[in-house]
Amino acid sequence: MSLLQKRKRPESKPGGGLVESDRMVLNVIKSKKEMAIWTRDLKKETNLPDPIINKSLKNLQALGLIKEVAHVQMKGRKHYIAAEFEPSKEITGGSWYVDGNLDTAFIDQLKDLCLKIIRKLKVATADGVYDFFKTNRLTNTDCTSQQISEILRSMVLDNMIIDVTSTGLGEYHSIPIGKLCYRCPPAGDLSQGPITGAMVSIPCGICPRIRQCTPDGIISPSTCVYYTKWLDF
Repeated sequence: MSLLQKRKRPESKPGGGLVESDRMVLNVIKSKKEMAIWTRDLKKETNLPDPIINKSLKNLQALGLIKEVAHVQMKGRKHYIAAEFEPSKEITGGSWYVDGNLDTAFIDQLKDLCLKIIRKLKVATADGVYDFFKTNRLTNTDCTSQQISEILRSMVLDNMIIDVTSTGLGEYHSIPIGKLCYRCPPAGDLSQGPITGAMVSIPCGICPRIRQCTPDGIISPSTCVYYTKWLDF
């Protein structure tokens, strides 16, 4: 056996280039699935020193086995997830976030387009606005019907449009009676909109994300701009 062979043998890494610490770190990250894991929690679960964890993370990323993800609530903390998983909405913040940051430019663009569509159609349901988007390909970025519905709700809260219930008559003739739809306020007067209940004056009453709203969650009263605006009013 040559001297070169003797030197190479102790450095070999069984298991596809992974040493034991690499496999330990990878197994813990995989166990978290789409929830990802913070590096400090990773240290607690593996009981490995920081230099070893950092080296393993670097090696696993180089091999494409894990990836770093941005956490909307913990921007200063590095989180890692196995390559075969996509981070959950709790991590990414949902479809309105990009790399952990609220995509305000895209949101404003959708609001502007929705307003133009409603002005053109006079009155429209959320599905009607979404169908107009699909048919006319108004954006370079695909949007979902859920996103359009959320945008329309936020526009109601921003007093850009009003929500009404179809009567099936006149301009509502193509919309089933009782169907929720949207239109621009007449002559800019939002007071003409229908009263839909006592909770309508509170943003929470018509918020499409109310079930996801918790004190410590991504969506919460303490971070809600609409709730703050209502309190100031």
